[in-house]
Amino acid sequence: MEAVIAVVALLFVLFLAVGAYAVVKAVGAAKRGVDRTLSQARRTVEDTTLRAKTFAQPGAVGELAQLRLTLRTSMRATQDALHAGVAEDPSLHESLALFERLSVHGHELDDELKRLESEPDRITLSQRLPSLKERTQQITKAADSLRWAARDRAHKFADDDLDLLRTQIDMEAGALRHWTTEPSDTQPTASSAPSASPFSASPWPDPAPAESSPQPGATAPTERSDRTAQEPTRPAITPPSPRPTYPWEKQTKPESTT
Repeated sequence: MEAVIAVVALLFVLFLAVGAYAVVKAVGAAKRGVDRTLSQARRTVEDTTLRAKTFAQPGAVGELAQLRLTLRTSMRATQDALHAGVAEDPSLHESLALFERLSVHGHELDDELKRLESEPDRITLSQRLPSLKERTQQITKAADSLRWAARDRAHKFADDDLDLLRTQIDMEAGALRHWTTEPSDTQPTASSAPSASPFSASPWPDPAPAESSPQPGATAPTERSDRTAQEPTRPAITPPSPRPTYPWEKQTKPESTT
């Protein structure tokens, strides 16, 4: 009895542990989903704000907003392309590692541009704009180079696979149209005996020997002899039947003998 209670208690504890683990995983997944949604919403709001600043605030502030928008767009596109390609092409892991190092410089530049947006000294800001533009171009150029290299690599693999597929299809189409190929130089001569075709018709069987049918009016010897033995012998000429007598005729008298 104590063993049964211990087993039941152990199963209860296991169920609780599994339930708690499932709850923690579900909460973590929900939290990551919420964080991802918040990050995307925040990023969308920031990008919309930067676009508005590029048109609403001309001058140094507008140029800073344009630099931030260009930097963020390039880095995000490269990140998405590498993460999508590394699942199919493991060789992109090195490119992804290089991008992570580049992202450190990108985040530093983005934070600096964000702080300079509230800089009251417009003259100093205008003097620093050329160096900020150069840094932005260097980072975006490197990110664009990685992104386009990954895309070109994927397109190259797709083109090679398509070329191979087209070659195989052409070969299969040629095999299906084998009757359109030109005959070979060595044609069989007229005196050469034709080879037996696997689809040649098999010969018909010889007819069974037909039983000789008796001629009309003829009977078999055995049957004729049996019939002769059974039937009585008939005379060659049928004797005449006795002549009937009539009452009006005179009876003939017998001749007297002397």
